[in-house]
Amino acid sequence: MARRPALRALADRLGILPAYQAAGSGRRRVTSDATRVALLAALGIDAGDESAARHALEALEAEQQAQALDPVQLVGAGRRARLRLRQPGAMPVRWELQVQEEDGPVHAAEGRWRRGAAGPRLPRLPPGVHEVRLVLHGPGTLRHASQTLVVAPAACCDVAELLGRRRVFGLWTHLYTLRGTRDLGVGNLTDLCALARFAGRIGAAFVGLNPLHAVRNRMPEISPYSPVSRLFRNPLYLDPTATPEWKQGAGARLVPPARVRELTALRRAGRVRYERVNALQRPLLAELHRRFRRIHGRGATPRGRAFATFCARGGELLRQFAIFSALEEHLAARGHARDWRSWPRGYREPAAPGVRDFAAAHARAVEREAWIQFELDRQLGEAARTARRAGLALGLYQDLALGSIASGFDAWAFPGLFVDGASLGAPPDEYSTTGQDWGLPPLAPRRLAAQGFRYWTLLLRAAFAHAGALRIDHVMGLFRQWWIPAGRPASEGAYVRFPADALLAVLALESRRHGALVVGEDLGTVPRGLPARLARAGVLSSRVLLFERDRRGRFRPASRYSRRALVTANTHDLPTLAGFWEGRDLVDRRTVGAIPDAAAFREAQRQRAWERRALLRRLAAEGLAGRTDPPPAYPELSAAVHAFLCRTPAPLVGVALDDLSGETEALNLPGVSPERHPSWTRRMRLRVDALGRDPGVRRALAGLASRASR
Repeated sequence: MARRPALRALADRLGILPAYQAAGSGRRRVTSDATRVALLAALGIDAGDESAARHALEALEAEQQAQALDPVQLVGAGRRARLRLRQPGAMPVRWELQVQEEDGPVHAAEGRWRRGAAGPRLPRLPPGVHEVRLVLHGPGTLRHASQTLVVAPAACCDVAELLGRRRVFGLWTHLYTLRGTRDLGVGNLTDLCALARFAGRIGAAFVGLNPLHAVRNRMPEISPYSPVSRLFRNPLYLDPTATPEWKQGAGARLVPPARVRELTALRRAGRVRYERVNALQRPLLAELHRRFRRIHGRGATPRGRAFATFCARGGELLRQFAIFSALEEHLAARGHARDWRSWPRGYREPAAPGVRDFAAAHARAVEREAWIQFELDRQLGEAARTARRAGLALGLYQDLALGSIASGFDAWAFPGLFVDGASLGAPPDEYSTTGQDWGLPPLAPRRLAAQGFRYWTLLLRAAFAHAGALRIDHVMGLFRQWWIPAGRPASEGAYVRFPADALLAVLALESRRHGALVVGEDLGTVPRGLPARLARAGVLSSRVLLFERDRRGRFRPASRYSRRALVTANTHDLPTLAGFWEGRDLVDRRTVGAIPDAAAFREAQRQRAWERRALLRRLAAEGLAGRTDPPPAYPELSAAVHAFLCRTPAPLVGVALDDLSGETEALNLPGVSPERHPSWTRRMRLRVDALGRDPGVRRALAGLASRASR
């Protein structure tokens, strides 16, 4: 095979890693040249032969030398820094400098500079994302340059700052699973308020949630981890009956008698029927918005002024999302796909004339979509306040998904930022021998930096809103991401390096601004040194009981758990505790063919029986289980497991609401399509207001007594 030194140098320059250590085996896996060529093509760079690769390398070098400033500079909070200038000539130049503080004043300075000398000294700036504008006057030339200046603290908020020396527990759940007294067949933000009050009564410090990002809510696009947008929220979680407009009118009459039977059926169903809930909710929201316009539309009432303020604060991005949402509904009603890439050409980008004309002709529909986001924000804020009033020290613990779908709003609103021709996933490991392709388009690292990490900043501000803690799904993505070339299997991907220092700096800045903890989901193929780097950044780790084993498969003692982690029994991608105990997940995997035959199923059952005994032995060794044969009833097992987690030195314990109530079906069966298994649809069997009265829940709660925050 011909050597490709230029290709490999180019790939390295653009962050495509040459190799990685495989999880489990520890073997070194080398990136193929074919994968390098394909991923570079996805980034818009031709490297099909050595001549093209050399030309691309030279172009990159020339581009960098032509820039007087790097696109981003990081500065520690409280420190002063200098600009690092690049000037091709040796002659001195005169410079003029302006530094625009984020939401603050402009600093101006000027002077002279010669190549090799220290650059202009910057003023001492407060933490924030600031803009530098520079003009260089040289002999016969005038050069303009700009830079994003990120002034950030060294680390995110620390547990001790928010909780002191307390070690606490909280509940985690997926909001759509909750049952309330007046839902539409899906858990909503009113149910979240009820759950927060229950959590307060049992001494919890937080309630954790799935991502609340905007999702299409139509099969198969229902996963909270494959959203249309990570910047805006899912209308499905809005409770129409909690809007002031419902209360101001005869709200119950908004549901026609012919739909009452449908509503009753949706409430009783064991699964969320997304399309049917949509069909019931959308007309309600349209009528409630009409009432809002009639009562508050002129902005003369406090609620009308609050909406105007929300729209002003959301700015052009909120307007674009509202237009996108209304436009998608409009085009779908006329037979077009819900994918902007196949829309008529005049609608494929926010600045297109057709988009402007549509917004003008359908102003009320656009306003309605903005109003829905306004009401979602209000109801989520009320849930956060309810949690704090109930005594939850951290309040709501929210979740930021890894990416958004290629056909959705974020890719439409930020053209060029998302990579076309590659998708995110995971390499082969002990959980998937072929790897995983999640179908999400990656962000282009150089473009992200060139835009001053604006999209990342916006993501974090949306995610931290009303949150006392934030989980970052697949936090390794801040360091490196597994990219799969389009049309190739996941095993033929490669890791691509990301600007972790800058991403962590912005994360620390927003964590401090919002006074919220950060937990990173760092499970799977974790590169060496990453846990230490996360610890320095103040990001807590994730530890999961079902994964905490030694090389022989035995469960680790509680004392061996991390002191800088959130510990849980499982995750949304794993079986519930009762499902693990009963082997329900094995039955589900056999049903969809993930366990291929009867012999493999019997072997899986045999292995599970060994794991159950191993868990009981660990609980008995900790003095939490008095017998292994016969095994304890589920409520006693649940109490023992949660008492074990509370015994760890970890500051945070997350208890799945499903494990308290004894649900056996997992939230998700990874790698299985919705057509084969109904992931993300299962609802809880108990209503939120019945949790405290259920005998099984009451017995399971006994294991949390040692961590009650009050």
